[in-house]
Amino acid sequence: MTRQESTPSRRRALQWSAAGLAAAVPGAWAQAAAPAMRPLQIVGPWELTGLAPANSGYMFARLQIAETLMNAADDGTPQPGLAQRWRLSADGLAWRFELRPGARFHDGTAVTTDAVLRCLAVARKPPSLLSVAPIAAMEAEGSRTVLIRLEAPFGGLPSLLAHSSTIILAPSSYRPDGGVQRIVGTGPFRIAVLSPPQLVEAVAFEGYDGPQPAIRHTRYLTVSRAETRALMIEAGQADLAYSLDPASLQRLRTRRQVPIESATLPRTVIVKLNAGLPALKDVRVRRALSLSIDRAGIAKALLRDPSLAATQMFPPTMTGWHDPTLPALRHDPGEAERLLAEAGWQRTGEGLRGPDGQPMKLVLRGFPDRPELPIFATALQEQWRQAGIAVRVSIGNSGDIPLGHRDGTLDMGLGARNFGTVPDPTGTLLQDYGAQGGDWGAMGWKHDGVVAALAELSRGGVPAERAATLRAGIVRVLQEELPVIPVTWYRQHVAMSPRVARVSVDPLERSYRISGMEWKA
Repeated sequence: MTRQESTPSRRRALQWSAAGLAAAVPGAWAQAAAPAMRPLQIVGPWELTGLAPANSGYMFARLQIAETLMNAADDGTPQPGLAQRWRLSADGLAWRFELRPGARFHDGTAVTTDAVLRCLAVARKPPSLLSVAPIAAMEAEGSRTVLIRLEAPFGGLPSLLAHSSTIILAPSSYRPDGGVQRIVGTGPFRIAVLSPPQLVEAVAFEGYDGPQPAIRHTRYLTVSRAETRALMIEAGQADLAYSLDPASLQRLRTRRQVPIESATLPRTVIVKLNAGLPALKDVRVRRALSLSIDRAGIAKALLRDPSLAATQMFPPTMTGWHDPTLPALRHDPGEAERLLAEAGWQRTGEGLRGPDGQPMKLVLRGFPDRPELPIFATALQEQWRQAGIAVRVSIGNSGDIPLGHRDGTLDMGLGARNFGTVPDPTGTLLQDYGAQGGDWGAMGWKHDGVVAALAELSRGGVPAERAATLRAGIVRVLQEELPVIPVTWYRQHVAMSPRVARVSVDPLERSYRISGMEWKA
């Protein structure tokens, strides 16, 4: 029997966290259970903040409970999802997606074009990622084909349809008012217990139209503290532990009792700036903030990996966007001081004061979902203090930064921007650096050349040499103008139980790939 709770009923989940670990997930039971019946225990920091795909679709996609029309290979190449085939019209204005004929929802109903169109209609509402596509109309063409007509060519549509906000749910998932009341997907696993914000249990879906997974039962638990997640994997109370802090990771590697898989992600720790503020409107001040950051020191001390210091926005693994010829972001306090003075900011015993005599005081907002971010915030605060820049750190929720962007109250925001939320980062960059800026991108800053280049890339069909020129131009402007300051690149580490085989890390973070895992004999 499936049980999905839309309101927190969390006694069981809470029992498993922090203090009650040993009693709550009995290691003896987990190890004694027959492999076919043993649940795969997954722990991570991410909470279910609601059932709407825009909020928590990524979790249901990672757990392979729900699917999107399109998938992606590790390098971002489009792959079949619920759509087994797709094609583009000669004029570039019509995309057709042919559904898998045997696909069924977890309630036993067939996947229909009407069900798909309903989900896509919700997914394209602003400020969603799909809303950046110039969609004119969406309709059914026959019983198995979804037709999406465009106002202008947009080659990145398949990538947007791989985003987790576009997961396809059964009509029974929705209330009469359109809200999501339960998650009824199409993946190889179906929900057995759902208790937001901490717990998801799933079992193999016998009606799945693809290969049946070897592991038949999974359980995801939100555990906020990275140290606790590491202790759980060491104690045998978890089989997969995601998002580990550097200290725990070093301890696990030293003891060599727990295997670890790693992958460099298309993710960058950034400081988002409100360039509309009088102090930050001047590019010299933004450059001074960047020059005051000792990225190598932060990467070495906090990540235990100096190679993750960001010399530019995109990491080397993003070969189409990383530019090895670009002058690297560097640490140069002397040049920072010179630029601040040139911009009219004089250093006094109480910090910096501008030409009008007003002090420079900024607030850096952050959040603890990723364990390193609060520590990063403290390090940045100190490095800017040494430059005379007074910064107050405010640690809240991840939603505080988008909210501050929208209501104009944000000074600076520290976050980890994932450029792999869709396989082609052009869609993400359109959302971040388009004409209106974006929640995790530009604020009070616009560059017409960047907007035009992104628009041209998004249309698709751009010759390779021209596309490379456009990408290089975008990267160069972001490096020079610094509407957002890169700090470090990111590497995902997953600690795993020796009982589990065939674990791999998805560099796009779209899936935990549970269906490909198996228990060791």
